[in-house]
Amino acid sequence: MLPTIADVLALDTVRRGNPRVVAGADRLDTRVRWVHVGEVTDIAHLLRGGELVLTTGIALPDDQESLAAYVAELAAVGASGLIVELGRKFIKELPRSVVNAAEKHGLPLVTLARETPFVQITESVHARIIDIQLEELRASEQLHEVFTELSVEGASPAEVLSQVARLSGRPVLLENLAHQVLACETAGRDTGTLLASWETRSRAVAPEGRTAYDTSSGWLVTMVGARGQDWGRLILLCETTPGPRDIVLAERAATTLALGRLLERHQESLERQAHGTIITGILTHAYADPEEAAARARAVGVPLTGRKLISVVLRLGDPSDGSLDGQEQLVRLSELAEAAAAACRDARLPALVGALDQGRVGVLLPLPPRTLAEPSLTALADRLRTAFTGQFVLAAGSVVESIRDVRRSFLEAEQVADVAVRQPDGRPFYRLPDLRLRGLLHLLRDDARLQTFAERELGPLLAHDAQRGGDLTRILRIYLAAGRNKAVAAQKAHLSRPAFYDRLRRLERVLDIDLDDVESCLSLHVALLALESFRRDNPRT
Repeated sequence: MLPTIADVLALDTVRRGNPRVVAGADRLDTRVRWVHVGEVTDIAHLLRGGELVLTTGIALPDDQESLAAYVAELAAVGASGLIVELGRKFIKELPRSVVNAAEKHGLPLVTLARETPFVQITESVHARIIDIQLEELRASEQLHEVFTELSVEGASPAEVLSQVARLSGRPVLLENLAHQVLACETAGRDTGTLLASWETRSRAVAPEGRTAYDTSSGWLVTMVGARGQDWGRLILLCETTPGPRDIVLAERAATTLALGRLLERHQESLERQAHGTIITGILTHAYADPEEAAARARAVGVPLTGRKLISVVLRLGDPSDGSLDGQEQLVRLSELAEAAAAACRDARLPALVGALDQGRVGVLLPLPPRTLAEPSLTALADRLRTAFTGQFVLAAGSVVESIRDVRRSFLEAEQVADVAVRQPDGRPFYRLPDLRLRGLLHLLRDDARLQTFAERELGPLLAHDAQRGGDLTRILRIYLAAGRNKAVAAQKAHLSRPAFYDRLRRLERVLDIDLDDVESCLSLHVALLALESFRRDNPRT
C-alpha cells in the first residue's frame, strides 16, 4: 500500500519542519504515489495524479484569484496534496484564498514553519514507496509460487482455501452459482455464525465486475471459471477495504480453482467433494460441535436439524470378469456417487452424497419426522438402478435422531454393505436384520474365538487343498449350499455323481467327520461363512 499524507507528515524529515495541516484534515488518508518539487505556477499540466507537491511558493502569483486557480488546478489533476514552506513568499501564514480553495476542492494543504531541505523529504518518501513496491513484488512472487505449486499438485478446493486463509488471516469460502458453499475455511471464526442464512445473504451481494469489493457486506468477491464458463464465486471476508495484495490473492486462488476444474479427469465433482468432506468430518469427529456439521450441511442445501437421519452406504458389485483396474474402479465409484446424487434429487430427498474410503459411497438422508425410512430407501434404490447401469448394493443403517449418532448408523451400514455385496439376492436395499447369520458372523469377524473355531473346523481341509492344489473346500461349500442334496450339488459342481461322491468321501477322510451328521455339517457351514467374513478381498477363495 502506498504511503498516505499522514504517513509523510510522520517522517522525521517532515516533522523537523514543524508541519501544520491548514486544510483537508479529513483527507490525510490520501495515498501518495510520488513527491514532486515545483516552483512554477502552471505545474498542473506536468502531473499525472497522486503526486504530493512541495513548494516554497516563491513563484506563485500575488492576486487571490490566481492563487485559488492554482489550487483548483492541482486538485483537478488528482494531486494528493500540497506542502508549502513558509518564510520566502508567505511569511507566517498562507493567504485565506489558498486555504479556502483547498477546503473547497478537498486538497490536503500543509505548511512548514521551518526551512526544510526538500531533497530529504523526497528521498524519504520515495525510499518508502520503493520499499513498498518491492515488498508487494516479493509478496506477488510468493503468491505465484504457492498457487503454482497447488496447481501442479492438483490441490483440492479445501487445500486452496486453506492457503488463502493462512496468507490473509481471513475467512474464505467457495460457493457454486446456486449460492451453496462448496468449501469453507473459517480462519478461527464460528462456523455457525459464518454460514448462517448463507444463501439469502449471498444472493444479496452482487458486485459488478469479475473481482469487486462490496462495502455493505465486507465481501471481496471474485468469479471462478474459465473459457467463458463461470461456475462459482470465491469470497474473502474483509473487515476493511482490501488492499492490492488481497485482490491478487483472491484472483490467484480463483485461477487455481478454475485450472483444477479444467484438469479434472474422472474425478468427483466439487459438490460431491464438499458433501464427502462433511460426511467424513462427522465420521471422524472432526467437528468439535455437531452444530458445525449442521451449519456446513445447511450451507450446501441439506438441513440436518429437526430430521430423522438415516445413513446409507453403496458398494460396487464385482464385475463378472474382474476386468476393472484400480483407476476404472475409481471412475465407476465416482459415477455411482453422481448417480446417487441425481437419484436423491429425483426422489426429492435432499441428502449429503460423497465417496468414502475403501470403495464406498456414503449417503446421509435427513427425513421429515413423520416420514418412514423404508419407502424413501425403496424410492432411492429404484431411481438409482435406473440411473446407474452397473452392479451395486445399497445398505442402510439404523434411523437416528441426532448428528452425534450418525457415526454409529454409518458403521452399521458399512458392515451391512460388506456382507451383502458378497452374495446379493436382488433386494432393493439391505439392513442388518436382513443378513441374519452372515451379518452376525461379519460383526464378529475380528473375534479371536471365531477365528479359532473356523481354523479348528476347516484347517485340515484348507491345508490339504493348499498342498495338493485341490478343490475340496469348494466342493464342501457347494454341497452345503445345496442343502446336502448330492444330486443337485454334483450338477452345480459340473461333475458326474460318482466323481462328486468320491470327492465327498475324501472330504470325510480329511476332516475325519461323517457328512450325514447334521450337527457336523452345521458347524462346517458356519465355519465357511466365518471364513468368507475373514477373506474380505476374495471371499470365494
